[in-house]
This record gives sequence, structure tokens and C-alpha cells, in this order.
Amino acid sequence: MKVAIQGELGSFSHEAAERMAPRCQVVPCARSAEVFDRVERGSVSAAVIPIENSLAGTVAEHADLLVARAVYIQAEFLLRIVHNIIAAPGVRLSAVRRVLSHPVALDQCREFFRRHPRMEPVPFYDTAGSVKHVITQQLTDAAAIAGRHAACEYCGKILAAGIEDDKCNFTRFFLIRKSTPKATHSRIPRGANKTSIAYKVKNVPGALFKSLSVFALRDISLSKIESRPLRGRPWEYVFYVDFLRGDDEPARNALRHLGEVAEFIKVLGIYRAA
Repeated sequence: MKVAIQGELGSFSHEAAERMAPRCQVVPCARSAEVFDRVERGSVSAAVIPIENSLAGTVAEHADLLVARAVYIQAEFLLRIVHNIIAAPGVRLSAVRRVLSHPVALDQCREFFRRHPRMEPVPFYDTAGSVKHVITQQLTDAAAIAGRHAACEYCGKILAAGIEDDKCNFTRFFLIRKSTPKATHSRIPRGANKTSIAYKVKNVPGALFKSLSVFALRDISLSKIESRPLRGRPWEYVFYVDFLRGDDEPARNALRHLGEVAEFIKVLGIYRAA
């Protein structure tokens, strides 16, 4: 089974892919759009994408692509994020003057940089990619911030482990597949108890209140609600909602009711909560 990820081998997405689809063949992609392209074309069976970090929030590009592309969510997974300082073998922490990593990872390690003012944080396109760069270029004055998986993948040495500011740091990943009318319904996993949708309300007074009332009236709990700008239509917004029901009668009735007040609805996925 081929599974696409955005980023290099050894990344947190790679680790999540191996946990969600054991023994899969991971296909790294340079861009998020390429991940979705591969799923839609069928050159991979599935993809694993980060959708939300407990500290940094939603991955906006992936949220937009879930609405725009013909894909659906089959599963979710929560990965504990542990950041480490990784360097080439033989390099000591005292020699490090630059630390490369994805901007989000750098931002989650502010306290480490406060304690080590001689080290300059340098933004890089990917956490695992920064390790790959430091190791392949044999840099003696630089290190990278990434997970243990990246250190193993590129034979790097961990100089400091668990340097993230907040130990309650998790990233939520989705396993997505190509969406077809038959496949989407038939692949709802047994025991599914969570649904993700995106919808846009009509531009009339009380529309948002009415859209939320369809869940309240049926005692359906929302675990998340967030708005995102609608591309091509300035100052109009799409609401992303996760609610804690699977494919049952109350959920179906809520979605039918929502259709009366919404301009459009897309069911992004029905799956088991992580």
C-alpha cells in the first residue's frame, strides 16, 4: 500500500503514516497539493496529512484542500510531538551556532533558544528535511530540530531531547483516500463515532445560529468549530465542524436539517475518534 505524505522521510507525517498504515510504502511529496494530486489520480492508495496542532492550530492549506478536492477522511490519529536537537555525528552542542527547522517547530522551542542565546534559529522547509540537510552537508556548526524518527532515518545524533516548551504538544493527522460515491459510504469504519463537515451558511440574519441549532436540538456534541475564508469570494466564510456522532439517524437528520439553512455542505469524513 502506497501512502503519500508532505515532507521528507523521517518527518512526523512519516511516523504518523507508519502508525496509521503499518507496513505501508511511504511516498514523500514536496508540496501539499502534490499529496492530494496523487490521491485523486490513484497513484497512491491514501495519504496522511497533519490537520491540526494543539499549540499552532489548524493547518490552513490542508483544511482548504479537503474542501476543494475529491477526497474523504477515513481515520484520525494523535501524535505526541517531541522535538530534539539533532546534529551530524561528532558535533557537540557547544559547537552549534545555527539551528534549522520548520518555523512552527522553532516557535515551539522558544525557551531552549532563550537558554542558548548563541544559537540562531533558522527557518527551513521541513523538520526532517533540516536534519537531512545538516547530515548530508556535514555541517559542523549547525543542528536541526526534529523528531527521533528523523535522527534514525538520516543517522543523526540527538544532542538534546524533548526541548519543546509545552509537553502537551500533539498533532492530529488524517488518513485520506480518493472520494467516490460508493467508496466513501462503504469505507466508513465500524464503530465510527465522529464526523467532520464543512459548510457555508446563507447570507441571512440568524443563519449561523440556525445551523448550530440542528445539532443542539438532537443533543449532538460539537468537538470543534472554526471558520475559514472562502477562496474566490472575499469576506465569505466556510465553517468547519467536527461532531461526535457517526453515520446514524440523528446525524443524518441533522445534516438534512442543515441543508435547509446552508448554501452548501461537504461531509469530509466519518471515522472513529482517536
